[in-house]
Amino acid sequence: MLDAVTLDQFRTFIAAVDEGSFSAAGRKLRRAQSVVSQTLANLEAQLGVKLFDRSARYPRLTEEGRSLLADARSVADNVDEFKARARAMREGLEPELSVVMDVMYPMEALTRAAVHSQKAYPHTPLRLYVEALGGVIKPVLDRNCSIGVIGSLPIAPDELQSEPLLSVLFVTVAGPTHPLAKSRGVVSASAIAKHVQLVLSDRTALSEGRNFGVLSPRTWRLADLGAKHAFLKAGLGWGHMPLHMVKADLDSGALVKIRVEGTPRDMHLPMWVIFRKDAPPGPAARAFIGQLKRK
Repeated sequence: MLDAVTLDQFRTFIAAVDEGSFSAAGRKLRRAQSVVSQTLANLEAQLGVKLFDRSARYPRLTEEGRSLLADARSVADNVDEFKARARAMREGLEPELSVVMDVMYPMEALTRAAVHSQKAYPHTPLRLYVEALGGVIKPVLDRNCSIGVIGSLPIAPDELQSEPLLSVLFVTVAGPTHPLAKSRGVVSASAIAKHVQLVLSDRTALSEGRNFGVLSPRTWRLADLGAKHAFLKAGLGWGHMPLHMVKADLDSGALVKIRVEGTPRDMHLPMWVIFRKDAPPGPAARAFIGQLKRK
């Protein structure tokens, strides 16, 4: 008998509770009161549970009815969401928005895009990864992510299409106890080469044989930007960091900005969105990209 329970019966049950009477539920559902009463009686018979106490003028939920009401609402809501997602897919919307972001990209801009995506495409879940260097490109190449944002590895294979986003301002920093922090003016190339440079390393082989921004023969390579940040503040070396990530440290004195001979005063890292040429962005991905492009 339980297998014969229908979604219509659940909706009638919910309407009777929300409207306060069977007659009001009938008006909401555009059915006769007798149809509502019969539908609920059938539901009770199939469940083997009395949902309403009909001894008073208006039906009142029994204890069992109150307990089952939350389950009925959950079933109805899940079916509504199921239908909404199926309708969106039929109209060309992606079943999921999968994105891999370069760790250098400003979190404020990423959060803004995610907020817009949740509001504009509530039935399209977001799956987000944060990587560096080749770790951004590989998931897109492997079709595990529909779009990626690159910067730390500025080379896109031929299979990928790229579009410009924004540029991230970089600074060279060291901890306040580091010898370079005491230097005044521009630090010479020979002086900088005597100290360990903390460098972000690639988890993949896509950047093998390439160095980006490496100025010292002495390097510590770290696969995590958070670890690099902590090591810089601890005085374990010097390195380049996105300004938006270290501005508070520079203001508080937890890090010190240094100038290096041969490097521009303002270092900008261009960021690009990438996707496979044979799998262009769908509506949700294109809207997400549009938010990332906002200044």
